Amino acid sequence: MKKLLLICAVSLLFVSCATTTGLTKGTAYAKVYDEKPKVLLIMPPINKTNKVEAKEYFYSSLAQPLCERGYYVISPVVALDFLKSESAYDSEQFIAGDLKMFDRFMGADAVVFTTITTWSKTLLTGTIKVGLEYEIRSTKTGDTLFKREGTLTLDKSSSGGGLAGLIATAITTGLTDKIEAARTCNYYVLQDLPQGAYAPLFMQDQDTSSQGPTFSGTAR
Repeated sequence: MKKLLLICAVSLLFVSCATTTGLTKGTAYAKVYDEKPKVLLIMPPINKTNKVEAKEYFYSSLAQPLCERGYYVISPVVALDFLKSESAYDSEQFIAGDLKMFDRFMGADAVVFTTITTWSKTLLTGTIKVGLEYEIRSTKTGDTLFKREGTLTLDKSSSGGGLAGLIATAITTGLTDKIEAARTCNYYVLQDLPQGAYAPLFMQDQDTSSQGPTFSGTAR
């Protein structure tokens, strides 16, 4: 019950961000339905910002939304040990390369890549702006099954006005849990991913509206 309430709460956060594209998930992500990947491997995020910790924030919070979409996710801890042992920790060398080794050695049907392009915080306005790219590629064919990119603004502003409001906003934003911010981004982007084999609507959500390959929104 608690998990259901959490999912509903997260969904409510994004109501104001949703856009109408005219696309369906069946059209936008046809290859997901063709290949039906079950097992996903999350690669360490590619961080193009000067916020060094952002890589850890995103890596540690990617598994849960993917599991809740109905996919089996290889434990990030196990995956990280394997990647380090094979000198494959650097995701840049694989994002456009051959992924068959991850099928052969880890049983992954697809690999999840994320790139953090921007991360900026404005204390007085209480916002964190994050630029992101998500791509899921097949280990069987090398094809891109799912790809989205854009920016998300996390609004942590205080409802109070005047100087007191500005101070409250600065304090709230300064104490914002960075993992919570990363988790919000991951839920927002991955909510467009078709449901996987372990979800109740597997192969039944092709006609559901898709937010499309690009996004721009605000979440609280």
